[in-house]
Amino acid sequence: MDLQNLLDDIVGTVQPLLGQGAPADYIPSLAAVDTKQFGISVATSSGDVFSSGDADVPFSIQSISKVYALALVLAGDGDRIWKRVFREPSGNPFNSLVQLEHEDGIPRNPFINAGALVVTDRLLSIADDSPSVRELLRQESGNSSIDADPVVAASEAANSHRNASLAHFLASYGNLENPVDSVLEAYINQCALEMSCTDLALASRFLANNGLRGNGTPLLSPSQTKRINAVMLTCGTYDAAGEFAYRVGLPGKSGVGGGIVAVVPNRCTICVWSPGLGRSGNSLAGVAALDEFTTRTGWSIF
Repeated sequence: MDLQNLLDDIVGTVQPLLGQGAPADYIPSLAAVDTKQFGISVATSSGDVFSSGDADVPFSIQSISKVYALALVLAGDGDRIWKRVFREPSGNPFNSLVQLEHEDGIPRNPFINAGALVVTDRLLSIADDSPSVRELLRQESGNSSIDADPVVAASEAANSHRNASLAHFLASYGNLENPVDSVLEAYINQCALEMSCTDLALASRFLANNGLRGNGTPLLSPSQTKRINAVMLTCGTYDAAGEFAYRVGLPGKSGVGGGIVAVVPNRCTICVWSPGLGRSGNSLAGVAALDEFTTRTGWSIF
């Protein structure tokens, strides 16, 4: 299969969708991003990389960072995190307070904001034995310049009232080990990391390679990798996970910066990016591109 020609065709196919949807306007620095951009990259298990469109333009990875935080916690601390976070789809907005109160301070899954705060909290607790999300992403992508955008981080910090409420609520139930301010700062900084589609596709290959890092050493066991991919499939695209599974048929994790990472086990990882979001916070052109990719390749977990 000629993946380069396929990606170039997909760029043309999604052109009518560019400019549709809206950027994440509740984070002011993201509201100004041009929604007519689109990039796609594929990193194969054998090490090849194919890219098209705006694949090398850095963007704010936002909630995609939650996957790597969870991977580091599982790698450094085993399954203990599952006593503090459930693994079920939420069916509610990713920053819902109502569900957290109803379930006594145990977040529904690690990819809604409350769950990600608990994972970030645990990562802070094991920091001496585990790399940071930024360090992992630098190592796996081969890009040592990856860093948080200070403007995005400051913008999020100034508009983080809902996340602060979630964190204080978690703390009131004894489900945070570190000070709320420390957890919020770490969470905001990992969400504000800037990467390109190519960076993210490369950095995610361990999810397609049974947990093996780019240098061949294990980050996760095959079982842990399977479980992260399973949670990505059921919970990775906010409250549209069912629609994403229906259209794309792959584990995926989206972010409100417009990026989506998807995993074809034992084959490749794919990253798409376009800032125009649909009602559930997923990239309109990105979902359409992944739908086109899996339809034309036949690569799906189903």
